Amino acid sequence: MQEKSTYFSIKHWSNDDKPREKLVHKGKSVLSDAELIAILIGSGGRNESAVELAKRILASANNNLNELGKLSIKQLMQFKGIGEAKAVTIAAALEMGRRRRGEAAQKITKITSSNSVFELLQPMMGELPHEEFWIVYLNNANKVMLSALLSKGGITGTLVDVRLVLKQALELGAVGLILAHNHPSGTLKPSEADKKVTSKLKLAAEALDIKVLDHVIITQQDYFSFADNAML
Repeated sequence: MQEKSTYFSIKHWSNDDKPREKLVHKGKSVLSDAELIAILIGSGGRNESAVELAKRILASANNNLNELGKLSIKQLMQFKGIGEAKAVTIAAALEMGRRRRGEAAQKITKITSSNSVFELLQPMMGELPHEEFWIVYLNNANKVMLSALLSKGGITGTLVDVRLVLKQALELGAVGLILAHNHPSGTLKPSEADKKVTSKLKLAAEALDIKVLDHVIITQQDYFSFADNAML
């Protein structure tokens, strides 16, 4: 005789296990990603709790909130139990998180390491489906004078105008440059084109007594620094 499965909705759980009650009594940091999403969607489907539904949604995004943030409203609505209202709520919450990180990045005024470059620019380009090339202009104290988008292109690469970069540097009175671009593919290995454009900009800048201090390749969760790897 086949054993009949039993489904318990969240309302039958103990208060210590209910996501909302758990947040109120124990704090938001103790909740898992799935529990936080369960609070957003409120209820699950007929045969699963909100937490189980949230786990299923997260699993589809490799349990990665950044990946989840890339899903469209229509993609979220493919999950049984997720209508437009719940999909919009999830998308809005993840966008708020992205903007919060972006605001934190704006507070970075001095570059002290390759990691500070990553923290500054990842919110702007880390999750993009296309490639962008940015220049960070620095004064003699390594303080950020300007972070500027130089070009954007397809996933195969971007065009870099050396004259435009140096014109901007001279107008600002910058003495240091940091090059940065993203790899939507997620790979951290610099391409031959990446190496060539770095050398080209470095040589051109040196003629004007401006230093290229680093070239940072940014992905969703990590980065590669030319300076850290002795490639400058």
